[in-house]
Amino acid sequence: MDYLESVTQQFLLYKSLAEKTIDQLDEENLFWCYNQESNSIANIVQHLWGNMLSRWTDFLNTDGEKDWRKRDAEFENVINTKEELLVKWNEGWDCLLNTLNTLDNDDLGKTVYIRNAPLTVMDAINRQLAHYSSHVGQIIFLGKMILNDKWKSLSIPRAK
Repeated sequence: MDYLESVTQQFLLYKSLAEKTIDQLDEENLFWCYNQESNSIANIVQHLWGNMLSRWTDFLNTDGEKDWRKRDAEFENVINTKEELLVKWNEGWDCLLNTLNTLDNDDLGKTVYIRNAPLTVMDAINRQLAHYSSHVGQIIFLGKMILNDKWKSLSIPRAK
């Protein structure tokens, strides 16, 4: 398996883990915040959506921090339903996965920019994999907090 296949599988794994968490939650739980300084799952999804569209649109040719991105607005409560959340979720992931599918091994050493900082394509992909997996971890942790003893493990349950 080559790098692009491997990293695509990793992205799909994290996508699946978040989706299995979101599937366990009622709509109202997607908007729950621990406190005023915390993000809800809906806020995290909105942020991932904005980041994915910015980073992966015209990936090889333009800076990954697009002028049209409004990062601070990604943490405002603008998603109102689970359906809206899933539309944004899928739009972001589709942008990422479609872009990955257009790349080949010859692209991996090319230079791209994020906030005017040069990165190889491989480094930019790795950066986003780490970023997205950290937010998926937050989604899972919030799901476990919200569901408590109703949580269904995404891997091997304790003592099994």
